[in-house]
Amino acid sequence: MLSRTLLCLAVLSASTPLLADTVWLKNGDRLTGKIKVFDGGKLLIQTSYGGAIPVDWKQVKTLESDQELLVKQDAYTGEKAKSLKPAEDGKVVLANGEAPKTVELASIQQILKPKPVIEDLVWKGNIDLALDYKRADKDTNDYDIDFKTSARHGQWRHTGKGEYNREFQDDVTTTDNWALEYDLDRFFTEHWFWQGRLTYKRDKVEDLARQRTVGTGPGYQFWDDELGAFSLGSLVNRTDYEYADGGKDNFYSLAMKWNYNRYLVGKTVEFFTNGEVGKPLDGPAEYSLDAEMGLRYKVTEWASLNLKAERDVISGDSDSSLSKTRYTAGFGVAW
Repeated sequence: MLSRTLLCLAVLSASTPLLADTVWLKNGDRLTGKIKVFDGGKLLIQTSYGGAIPVDWKQVKTLESDQELLVKQDAYTGEKAKSLKPAEDGKVVLANGEAPKTVELASIQQILKPKPVIEDLVWKGNIDLALDYKRADKDTNDYDIDFKTSARHGQWRHTGKGEYNREFQDDVTTTDNWALEYDLDRFFTEHWFWQGRLTYKRDKVEDLARQRTVGTGPGYQFWDDELGAFSLGSLVNRTDYEYADGGKDNFYSLAMKWNYNRYLVGKTVEFFTNGEVGKPLDGPAEYSLDAEMGLRYKVTEWASLNLKAERDVISGDSDSSLSKTRYTAGFGVAW
Protein backbone atom coordinates (compact mmCIF):
# COMPACT_ATOMS: atom_id res chain seq x y z
CA MET A 1 0.00 0.00 0.00
CA LEU A 2 2.84 2.38 0.91
CA SER A 3 4.75 1.56 -2.27
CA ARG A 4 1.64 2.32 -4.39
CA THR A 5 1.18 5.67 -2.64
CA LEU A 6 4.81 6.63 -3.22
CA LEU A 7 4.52 5.57 -6.87
CA CYS A 8 1.41 7.73 -7.36
CA LEU A 9 3.14 10.70 -5.77
CA ALA A 10 6.19 10.23 -7.99
CA VAL A 11 4.04 10.05 -11.14
CA LEU A 12 2.04 13.09 -10.06
CA SER A 13 5.24 15.06 -9.35
CA ALA A 14 6.71 14.13 -12.71
CA SER A 15 3.55 14.99 -14.61
CA THR A 16 2.93 18.34 -12.85
CA PRO A 17 4.96 21.15 -14.44
CA LEU A 18 6.90 23.43 -12.17
CA LEU A 19 5.32 26.85 -11.85
CA ALA A 20 7.31 29.36 -13.85
CA ASP A 21 6.85 32.80 -15.30
CA THR A 22 6.84 33.09 -19.08
CA VAL A 23 7.93 35.94 -21.34
CA TRP A 24 7.02 35.90 -25.03
CA LEU A 25 9.24 37.96 -27.31
CA LYS A 26 8.33 39.69 -30.56
CA ASN A 27 10.76 37.52 -32.52
CA GLY A 28 8.86 34.36 -31.52
CA ASP A 29 11.20 33.23 -28.72
CA ARG A 30 9.93 32.36 -25.25
CA LEU A 31 11.73 32.56 -21.91
CA THR A 32 10.67 30.73 -18.75
CA GLY A 33 11.92 31.37 -15.24
CA LYS A 34 11.09 33.80 -12.47
CA ILE A 35 10.53 37.50 -13.09
CA LYS A 36 12.74 39.42 -10.65
CA VAL A 37 12.09 43.05 -11.60
CA PHE A 38 11.37 45.41 -14.47
CA ASP A 39 13.08 48.80 -14.23
CA GLY A 40 15.05 51.15 -16.46
CA GLY A 41 13.73 49.54 -19.65
CA LYS A 42 15.05 46.07 -18.72
CA LEU A 43 13.07 43.04 -17.55
CA LEU A 44 15.23 40.75 -15.43
CA ILE A 45 14.20 37.09 -15.46
CA GLN A 46 16.01 34.45 -13.40
CA THR A 47 16.41 31.19 -15.32
CA SER A 48 17.81 27.78 -14.39
CA TYR A 49 19.67 27.52 -17.69
CA GLY A 50 21.20 30.98 -18.13
CA GLY A 51 21.13 32.71 -14.76
CA ALA A 52 19.71 36.24 -14.63
CA ILE A 53 18.84 37.38 -18.17
CA PRO A 54 18.04 41.05 -18.90
CA VAL A 55 15.46 41.53 -21.65
CA ASP A 56 14.82 44.76 -23.54
CA TRP A 57 11.24 45.75 -22.65
CA LYS A 58 10.60 46.92 -26.22
CA GLN A 59 11.14 43.33 -27.42
CA VAL A 60 8.50 41.82 -25.08
CA LYS A 61 5.23 40.80 -26.74
CA THR A 62 3.39 39.72 -23.58
CA LEU A 63 4.11 37.83 -20.35
CA GLU A 64 2.64 35.64 -17.65
CA SER A 65 3.36 35.25 -13.94
CA ASP A 66 1.72 33.54 -10.96
CA GLN A 67 3.54 35.88 -8.55
CA GLU A 68 1.91 38.78 -6.75
CA LEU A 69 3.57 41.83 -8.34
CA LEU A 70 3.36 45.60 -7.99
CA VAL A 71 2.90 47.16 -11.44
CA LYS A 72 3.66 50.90 -11.63
CA GLN A 73 2.45 52.99 -14.58
CA ASP A 74 4.07 56.16 -13.23
CA ALA A 75 6.99 56.92 -10.94
CA TYR A 76 5.03 57.09 -7.67
CA THR A 77 1.85 54.96 -7.71
CA GLY A 78 1.20 51.35 -8.62
CA GLU A 79 -1.36 48.58 -8.67
CA LYS A 80 -0.83 45.24 -6.96
CA ALA A 81 -1.79 42.33 -9.21
CA LYS A 82 -2.42 38.81 -7.90
CA SER A 83 -0.95 37.50 -11.14
CA LEU A 84 -0.19 38.50 -14.72
CA LYS A 85 -1.94 36.87 -17.67
CA PRO A 86 -0.91 37.00 -21.33
CA ALA A 87 -2.89 39.22 -23.70
CA GLU A 88 -2.67 40.39 -27.28
CA ASP A 89 0.62 41.75 -28.59
CA GLY A 90 1.96 44.67 -26.54
CA LYS A 91 -0.44 44.15 -23.62
CA VAL A 92 -0.77 42.18 -20.38
CA VAL A 93 -3.69 41.42 -18.05
CA LEU A 94 -3.44 42.38 -14.36
CA ALA A 95 -5.50 39.66 -12.70
CA ASN A 96 -7.25 40.67 -9.47
CA GLY A 97 -10.09 38.22 -8.99
CA GLU A 98 -13.26 39.44 -10.66
CA ALA A 99 -11.75 42.72 -11.89
CA PRO A 100 -8.96 41.94 -14.40
CA LYS A 101 -7.40 44.92 -16.12
CA THR A 102 -5.62 44.97 -19.48
CA VAL A 103 -2.80 47.51 -19.80
CA GLU A 104 -0.32 48.48 -22.50
CA LEU A 105 3.21 47.25 -21.88
CA ALA A 106 4.50 50.63 -23.06
CA SER A 107 2.64 52.32 -20.18
CA ILE A 108 4.40 50.24 -17.49
CA GLN A 109 7.43 51.90 -15.90
CA GLN A 110 8.27 49.39 -13.17
CA ILE A 111 7.38 45.90 -11.92
CA LEU A 112 8.40 44.95 -8.38
CA LYS A 113 7.77 42.32 -5.77
CA PRO A 114 5.59 44.23 -3.23
CA LYS A 115 7.09 44.74 0.23
CA PRO A 116 5.11 44.00 3.44
CA VAL A 117 4.76 47.62 4.67
CA ILE A 118 5.95 50.02 1.97
CA GLU A 119 5.01 48.20 -1.22
CA ASP A 120 7.30 50.10 -3.60
CA LEU A 121 10.33 50.17 -1.27
CA VAL A 122 13.56 49.31 -3.11
CA TRP A 123 16.36 48.59 -0.61
CA LYS A 124 19.83 47.51 -1.63
CA GLY A 125 23.32 47.66 -0.23
CA ASN A 126 26.58 45.90 0.52
CA ILE A 127 29.14 45.41 3.30
CA ASP A 128 32.78 44.76 2.33
CA LEU A 129 35.55 43.54 4.63
CA ALA A 130 39.27 43.44 3.81
CA LEU A 131 42.03 42.01 6.00
CA ASP A 132 45.79 42.10 5.36
CA TYR A 133 48.35 40.35 7.57
CA LYS A 134 52.04 40.67 6.66
CA ARG A 135 54.92 39.15 8.61
CA ALA A 136 58.35 40.55 7.70
CA ASP A 137 60.88 42.96 9.25
CA LYS A 138 57.78 44.92 10.29
CA ASP A 139 54.66 42.94 11.16
CA THR A 140 51.59 44.66 9.66
CA ASN A 141 47.89 44.09 10.36
CA ASP A 142 45.44 46.06 8.22
CA TYR A 143 41.62 46.11 8.62
CA ASP A 144 39.15 47.82 6.31
CA ILE A 145 35.32 47.75 6.58
CA ASP A 146 32.99 49.59 4.18
CA PHE A 147 29.22 49.67 3.87
CA LYS A 148 26.72 51.38 1.59
CA THR A 149 22.94 51.11 1.53
CA SER A 150 20.09 52.97 -0.18
CA ALA A 151 16.31 52.87 0.16
CA ARG A 152 13.98 54.35 -2.50
CA HIS A 153 10.30 55.01 -1.91
CA GLY A 154 8.24 57.14 -4.26
CA GLN A 155 9.94 60.52 -4.68
CA TRP A 156 12.43 60.01 -1.85
CA ARG A 157 15.75 58.17 -1.69
CA HIS A 158 17.88 57.70 1.44
CA THR A 159 21.55 56.72 1.13
CA GLY A 160 23.93 55.90 3.96
CA LYS A 161 27.55 54.83 3.77
CA GLY A 162 30.55 54.51 6.01
CA GLU A 163 34.05 53.11 6.34
CA TYR A 164 36.53 52.17 9.04
CA ASN A 165 40.28 51.73 8.46
CA ARG A 166 42.90 50.64 10.97
CA GLU A 167 46.50 49.49 10.52
CA PHE A 168 49.18 48.35 12.95
CA GLN A 169 52.92 48.03 12.36
CA ASP A 170 54.73 46.15 15.13
CA ASP A 171 51.78 46.91 17.44
CA VAL A 172 52.01 50.65 16.67
CA THR A 173 48.85 52.20 15.18
CA THR A 174 49.74 53.84 11.84
CA THR A 175 46.20 54.30 10.49
CA ASP A 176 43.01 54.81 12.48
CA ASN A 177 40.09 56.62 10.82
CA TRP A 178 36.38 56.31 10.09
CA ALA A 179 33.76 58.22 8.10
CA LEU A 180 29.95 58.39 7.86
CA GLU A 181 27.72 60.00 5.23
CA TYR A 182 23.96 60.44 4.83
CA ASP A 183 22.28 61.68 1.64
CA LEU A 184 18.61 62.55 1.18
CA ASP A 185 17.33 62.91 -2.40
CA ARG A 186 13.96 64.34 -3.45
CA PHE A 187 13.03 63.50 -7.05
CA PHE A 188 11.06 66.09 -9.02
CA THR A 189 11.04 64.12 -12.29
CA GLU A 190 12.15 60.63 -13.27
CA HIS A 191 15.76 61.87 -13.49
CA TRP A 192 16.18 65.23 -11.71
CA PHE A 193 16.52 65.37 -7.92
CA TRP A 194 17.65 67.71 -5.14
CA GLN A 195 20.12 66.37 -2.60
CA GLY A 196 21.00 67.23 0.98
CA ARG A 197 24.16 65.70 2.40
CA LEU A 198 25.88 65.34 5.81
CA THR A 199 29.36 63.84 6.29
CA TYR A 200 31.69 63.37 9.24
CA LYS A 201 35.26 62.04 9.15
CA ARG A 202 37.51 61.28 12.10
CA ASP A 203 41.24 60.52 11.93
CA LYS A 204 43.23 59.73 15.09
CA VAL A 205 46.65 59.62 13.37
CA GLU A 206 46.87 62.29 10.65
CA ASP A 207 47.17 66.03 11.31
CA LEU A 208 43.67 66.63 9.91
CA ALA A 209 41.72 65.12 12.79
CA ARG A 210 38.08 65.96 11.94
CA GLN A 211 36.09 66.96 8.89
CA ARG A 212 32.43 67.99 8.92
CA THR A 213 30.57 68.85 5.71
CA VAL A 214 27.01 69.98 5.04
CA GLY A 215 26.01 70.31 1.39
CA THR A 216 23.01 70.71 -0.90
CA GLY A 217 22.40 70.94 -4.63
CA PRO A 218 20.79 69.42 -7.74
CA GLY A 219 21.54 66.06 -9.30
CA TYR A 220 20.65 63.98 -12.33
CA GLN A 221 19.98 60.21 -12.33
CA PHE A 222 20.78 58.79 -15.79
CA TRP A 223 19.52 55.32 -14.84
CA ASP A 224 18.98 53.15 -11.76
CA ASP A 225 17.90 49.55 -12.31
CA GLU A 226 18.84 45.96 -11.50
CA LEU A 227 21.82 46.11 -13.88
CA GLY A 228 23.38 49.26 -12.48
CA ALA A 229 23.07 52.98 -11.82
CA PHE A 230 24.71 56.24 -12.82
CA SER A 231 24.13 59.66 -11.28
CA LEU A 232 25.87 63.02 -11.08
CA GLY A 233 25.33 65.67 -8.44
CA SER A 234 26.56 69.22 -7.87
CA LEU A 235 26.77 70.60 -4.33
CA VAL A 236 27.46 73.79 -2.44
CA ASN A 237 29.27 72.70 0.73
CA ARG A 238 30.21 74.17 4.10
CA THR A 239 33.24 72.29 5.49
CA ASP A 240 34.86 72.53 8.92
CA TYR A 241 38.39 71.24 9.58
CA GLU A 242 39.89 70.53 13.00
CA TYR A 243 43.61 69.74 13.21
CA ALA A 244 45.40 67.60 15.77
CA ASP A 245 47.25 70.66 17.13
CA GLY A 246 43.94 72.39 17.91
CA GLY A 247 43.79 74.61 14.81
CA LYS A 248 40.52 75.10 12.94
CA ASP A 249 39.43 76.13 9.45
CA ASN A 250 36.08 76.44 7.74
CA PHE A 251 35.20 77.34 4.16
CA TYR A 252 32.62 76.98 1.41
CA SER A 253 33.21 74.94 -1.73
CA LEU A 254 31.66 73.73 -4.95
CA ALA A 255 31.73 69.98 -5.58
CA MET A 256 30.79 67.41 -8.19
CA LYS A 257 29.79 63.87 -7.12
CA TRP A 258 29.48 60.75 -9.22
CA ASN A 259 28.12 57.29 -8.51
CA TYR A 260 28.36 54.53 -11.11
CA ASN A 261 28.00 50.77 -11.01
CA ARG A 262 27.36 48.19 -13.72
CA TYR A 263 26.78 44.43 -13.56
CA LEU A 264 28.50 42.29 -16.18
CA VAL A 265 28.53 38.60 -17.12
CA GLY A 266 24.95 37.88 -16.07
CA LYS A 267 25.15 39.92 -12.86
CA THR A 268 28.20 37.97 -11.69
CA VAL A 269 30.77 40.76 -11.91
CA GLU A 270 30.12 44.36 -10.84
CA PHE A 271 32.30 47.33 -11.77
CA PHE A 272 31.80 50.39 -9.56
CA THR A 273 33.25 53.83 -9.01
CA ASN A 274 32.12 56.75 -6.88
CA GLY A 275 33.62 59.87 -5.48
CA GLU A 276 33.67 63.63 -5.20
CA VAL A 277 35.97 66.40 -6.41
CA GLY A 278 35.67 69.83 -4.79
CA LYS A 279 37.02 73.35 -5.26
CA PRO A 280 37.00 75.64 -2.19
CA LEU A 281 35.76 79.18 -2.71
CA ASP A 282 38.24 80.17 0.01
CA GLY A 283 40.12 78.33 2.75
CA PRO A 284 43.34 76.34 3.15
CA ALA A 285 42.92 73.82 0.31
CA GLU A 286 43.24 74.29 -3.45
CA TYR A 287 41.09 71.26 -4.26
CA SER A 288 40.02 67.93 -2.74
CA LEU A 289 39.40 64.48 -4.18
CA ASP A 290 37.80 61.45 -2.56
CA ALA A 291 37.42 58.60 -5.10
CA GLU A 292 36.95 54.84 -5.15
CA MET A 293 36.99 52.28 -7.96
CA GLY A 294 36.78 48.49 -7.90
CA LEU A 295 35.36 45.15 -8.95
CA ARG A 296 32.99 42.89 -7.04
CA TYR A 297 32.57 39.19 -7.95
CA LYS A 298 29.45 37.42 -6.70
CA VAL A 299 30.23 33.94 -5.38
CA THR A 300 26.59 33.34 -4.36
CA GLU A 301 23.41 35.43 -4.37
CA TRP A 302 24.63 37.26 -1.25
CA ALA A 303 28.40 36.64 -0.89
CA SER A 304 31.07 38.36 -2.97
CA LEU A 305 34.80 39.00 -3.38
CA ASN A 306 36.07 42.51 -4.05
CA LEU A 307 39.10 44.49 -5.24
CA LYS A 308 39.28 48.25 -4.56
CA ALA A 309 41.49 51.26 -5.11
CA GLU A 310 40.85 54.38 -3.01
CA ARG A 311 42.38 57.82 -3.49
CA ASP A 312 42.12 60.76 -1.02
CA VAL A 313 43.74 64.09 -1.83
CA ILE A 314 43.58 67.46 -0.08
CA SER A 315 45.82 69.87 -1.96
CA GLY A 316 47.04 73.01 -0.22
CA ASP A 317 50.26 74.45 1.12
CA SER A 318 52.95 72.08 2.35
CA ASP A 319 51.56 72.13 5.89
CA SER A 320 47.98 71.22 4.95
CA SER A 321 48.44 68.89 1.94
CA LEU A 322 47.33 65.30 2.36
CA SER A 323 47.47 62.46 -0.17
CA LYS A 324 46.66 58.79 0.40
CA THR A 325 46.14 55.79 -1.89
CA ARG A 326 44.88 52.42 -0.67
CA TYR A 327 44.48 49.08 -2.43
CA THR A 328 42.41 46.36 -0.77
CA ALA A 329 41.09 42.88 -1.49
CA GLY A 330 38.41 41.21 0.59
CA PHE A 331 34.99 39.64 0.82
CA GLY A 332 31.51 40.89 1.62
CA VAL A 333 27.76 40.49 1.48
CA ALA A 334 25.20 42.24 -0.72
CA TRP A 335 21.41 42.50 -0.88
